[in-house]
Amino acid sequence: MGAFIQLQAADGHAFPAYVARPTGQARGAVVVLQEIFGVNSHIRAVTDGYAAEGYLAVAPSTFHRVKADVELGYSPDDMSAGIALKGQVEALPAPGVLPDIQAAIDHAAQAGKVGIVGYCWGGLLTWRAACLLKGLSAAVPYYGGGSTTPEEIARTPRVPVLAHFGERDHWIPLEGVQALQKAHPSAQVHVYAADHGFNCDQRGSYDAAAAQLARERTLAFFAQHLA
Repeated sequence: MGAFIQLQAADGHAFPAYVARPTGQARGAVVVLQEIFGVNSHIRAVTDGYAAEGYLAVAPSTFHRVKADVELGYSPDDMSAGIALKGQVEALPAPGVLPDIQAAIDHAAQAGKVGIVGYCWGGLLTWRAACLLKGLSAAVPYYGGGSTTPEEIARTPRVPVLAHFGERDHWIPLEGVQALQKAHPSAQVHVYAADHGFNCDQRGSYDAAAAQLARERTLAFFAQHLA
């Protein structure tokens, strides 16, 4: 359904983004932020899924500043490679990869109001985008690793936030989730009887029931805020 295009950030950095277009007129746009595995087949399928719901969907490559054409699977070796690449991006001088996400938002805005959704590391970047970037109307981080640290909780989102977490997620302690919810009572926070990565049907931690419920809530949230 989709194809890669080239986008350019404000600092001149050019990078690929996977774009899926809806059939007929778009009802808005959704920026999809990758896990630590690149804009791989799963993220492309997620992006296609939002296009099938009527949104212009854009998935920027947030690894491109440190390595091009990353497409990993979910083996232990892939996990190690993804963690290393994430570390390289996080170590970039500020504002890091945020200009690339802003460029994706700006491109998506041709379709109307823009929401953003991200998974794993992309969930953390979604939280940061909600707090720091312009042009968004809603944000949905899925199990954003690092988003429950004091540094991230101290940020203030500029748009409505719906956050999904798994209660068995050993990467994100429930204490942090509770602290995030307490600090930001206006955010909708849902915790599922699931593990980290429960939305990804290519991972052993996939939980079909949790993924379906989170998707229904996400689509309703976007329908409310992107109309």
